[in-house]
Parts: sequence; structure tokens; C-alpha cells
Amino acid sequence: MASIDTPAPPAHSNRPPAHSGSGERNLLARLWYDKKTRGVLLQILTVALLFAFLAYITSNAIANLELLGKTFSFDFLNEPAHYDINQTLIEYSSKSTHFRAGLVGMLNTLVVAVCGIILATFLGFLLGVLRLSPNWLVSNMVYCYVEFVRNTPVLLQILLVHGLVVHALPKPREAQEWGNIADTIFFTNRGVFSPMPLPQDGFNWVIAAFVIAIVGSIVFARWAKKRQDATGQHLPVFFISLAAIIGLPLIAFLLAGSPLGWDFPALKGFNFRGGFVIRPEFLALWLALSLYTAAFIAEIVRAGILAIDKGQWEASLAVGMSRGRTLNLVIIPQAMRVIVPPLTSQYLNLTKNSSLAIAIGYMDIVATVGGITLMQTGKEMETMIIVIGFYLTVSLSISAVMNWYNKRIKLVER
Repeated sequence: MASIDTPAPPAHSNRPPAHSGSGERNLLARLWYDKKTRGVLLQILTVALLFAFLAYITSNAIANLELLGKTFSFDFLNEPAHYDINQTLIEYSSKSTHFRAGLVGMLNTLVVAVCGIILATFLGFLLGVLRLSPNWLVSNMVYCYVEFVRNTPVLLQILLVHGLVVHALPKPREAQEWGNIADTIFFTNRGVFSPMPLPQDGFNWVIAAFVIAIVGSIVFARWAKKRQDATGQHLPVFFISLAAIIGLPLIAFLLAGSPLGWDFPALKGFNFRGGFVIRPEFLALWLALSLYTAAFIAEIVRAGILAIDKGQWEASLAVGMSRGRTLNLVIIPQAMRVIVPPLTSQYLNLTKNSSLAIAIGYMDIVATVGGITLMQTGKEMETMIIVIGFYLTVSLSISAVMNWYNKRIKLVER
């Protein structure tokens, strides 16, 4: 019985069928079926749709505001604020504008975010390392702290720390007896008062020496790393840099004739006057956010260290390196590639959690622009745009810095 061979069906092609009248595809078809061009066109289309959506909701919001008898403008920023702020880094009074009040709130938010990130990073790395300590008591104490802090709301911790600061610290009059250090730094329930430096003529030389010491320490650290990679010799970079950063400005300070005065706090009436003061609201918010975020960073650090193969520990200990130097020179540098991405998220969470400051009266951007200014002016949309834009800018800046650092420490393929 003869078999009939059926021809194989033609292979499918991504190309469109050619027109019968012409052997070439039209321009639009060529662009669409080109992979790179199609990707660019889709991105342009997506951006266009996004801007169209934003334009639609903006026009819709403006129309609804007009129906309510309101206008969309930021003219209110030039009007007097008529409210006080308890902690300011720049000159401010109740006669200042809403713009000035918003700037004060932004600076207060940035200060608590930067201080919180620094303290939380230090505590988090310390607790993460101690969590892996061979000492059973230390390891389990850190474990209990981490589990307790991570499983309780941050708002409750802020209120708890604020209550402790306000009620545990002495009143100003009592601080003169037992709540001070050498009668110069006073811990009170109204703030921590300390001497404030007053730079005088010639202090610019001290600042210049400090900057030179910082730059020199960075250059020296890079040179020491290259030397260590080439020869294996480890130099005490930290102690040498610390000596330079402290010693060089100190020498410049003495040569310039000690151009620095001090404003000491003194008890006048019911509170201290003069000097530099850290308000209890800032102190409570800073400590609460740092302790809360440090618990999460500790687990991130622990996971990063455990992600490194045990052979790295064994090889380092086999050549005579101590456990501390092994952790510092071998394990942590490799673990940072695992630690940095989730660490970025914790930095962002700390910055955004600072918006809870309004619960204890700390005047950040939410309490100023998003709170009092909103209530006084009735500009709900404009004030919220300012607040959201500020947090978005800060968050993107933190992400950009951490992404740059993450790329810098990534493994280089050969």
C-alpha cells in the first residue's frame, strides 16, 4: 500500500505576511515587529498615558475645588504662619511665613531621619553580631529584645519612650542636684541642656584642618586597601584616621589661639536658659525609631553573616586570624552584598515612620505643613502635595545613595 507523503507545514514566523501588491512591509509594521523599537514605543505610550491620567485627575480636582469655592494655588506659603515651633534649626517666629514653617518642619524631619539611621545602623550591626555570639546568655538576650521590639507597634514604642523621658528625667531645679554632668550638661524633663560652642575669628582654620583630615583619611584608606590587596599587610586604618581627624584640627585650634567660646546653660526661673538644648520630643522620637529599626537591621545582619559559607570562617581561622578580624576583614565585606538591599528598605521605613512624630508633639513636616498650616489655610490638596513630594524626594535620594553603594561593593566578574 503506497503511502502519501504530506508536506510539512511551514514554520511559524514572527514576520507578518507580505502584501500581495508589494514585497515590503510598511513602515509601521517594520517598527512594530522590531524588538528594540517596539520596546521604546511601548515605553513612550506608557508615559503618555500616565501623564494623561495625571492631567485628568488634576483638572478634575481643580474643577471640584471651584465648585466648593476654592482655588488651587500655593500663595498661602507667603502668608504669616501665626504659630510657634518648639525646635528650630533656623531662625523662626510666629510672624514667619508658612513657607518658613514648612522649611523648619522639613529640616526637623531630616535631622531625626539622619540621626535615626546612624544610631539604628550602629545598634543593628552590634546586635546582629551579638545574636550569633557563642555566649548563650548574650545571644538569647538579644533574641528576646529583637522579638519583643519587632512584634510591637512602633507608635506604642514612641509613646512609651516619650513617657519615660518626660517622667524619668528630673525637673530643671532637681537637675542641678543629681541630673547633670560636671554642672555643664543637664538632663531634665524639658530637654537636655549642654554648652553651645561660639566660633570666633580664626575658627575657619580649624574647619579647614578638619576637612583636610577627612579627605586625607579617605585617600589613606583607599591606599591601605590597595596595599593590603597587593601585599596582604593590614594597616590600622581606623586608628590612624581617627588620630588624624582629631589631632589635625586640635593642632590648628591651638595654633589659631583657641578661637572658640562657650555659652553655658543656667537655671533662670523654672527652666534653663542659654546653651544648646535637645527637646524631649526629639530625644524620644530619635531613640524609639532607632531602637525599633535596629531590631530589624539586627536580623538582616544575622542573615547576611549566615549566608556566607562556613568555609570562609574555617579558612581564616586556619591561617591564624582571630575571630574578630575574620568577621571584620572576611565575613562582613562579603555579607554586605546580602545586607545592603534589605537595609535600604529599613532606612526608608525609618524615614517614613518619623511622620508619627505628631503623636508626641514633635514639629516635623507632617505637624507643620500637613497639620497646622492645613487647618489654618484650608489648602488640603496643596499641603498634601508638599508633604508627599518631600517624602518622595527624600526616599528616592536614600535609594539612589544605597543603590550606588550596592553597585560599588558588588562582585566583579572576571
